[in-house]
Amino acid sequence: MLNYVIKGQGMDESNVILENEIKGQGIFVGEFLHSLDPKKRLTIPSEWRAQVGSPKSLYVLRDVTDKCLCVFPTSELQRRIERIRHHSIADARARQFTRMLGSQSDLVAWDSQGRIRIKDDLLNFADLKDQVVLVGAFHSFELWSPDNWNKVSGTDRGTIHEAAQYVGF
Repeated sequence: MLNYVIKGQGMDESNVILENEIKGQGIFVGEFLHSLDPKKRLTIPSEWRAQVGSPKSLYVLRDVTDKCLCVFPTSELQRRIERIRHHSIADARARQFTRMLGSQSDLVAWDSQGRIRIKDDLLNFADLKDQVVLVGAFHSFELWSPDNWNKVSGTDRGTIHEAAQYVGF
């Protein structure tokens, strides 16, 4: 039996998707506070691991605007990289961005207990020492130090309203 999810207002073929198309597509919601263990490993919540799909690995990147790390399932990062691939190799700005992104990223797999080990330079960039706030961002999630997260999570309602309008939410 197939289950359907309504995407839009009407019930025509273009507004319906199969429920199993959503599974494993990286829908990360919520907020978790976890500690790094003595070996600097971080446990990813089991409900988020179930959303990663295949392969069972994550890309960890420096955020380009905030002092946090962005974590993407392989499938989501591949979609984003595909957009970059359309730029000419002579496009200096695109090459600078891909160079920075690639050199400041890491591919990690979790162990049998759901832990990942993030490189020290990435942990240092985001000020991740003992505790880590894991923040769902739908198709990815972010890793924040509690102090840095407290600074940005208090954003005023007007700013959030403007951002929602900007993205068409």
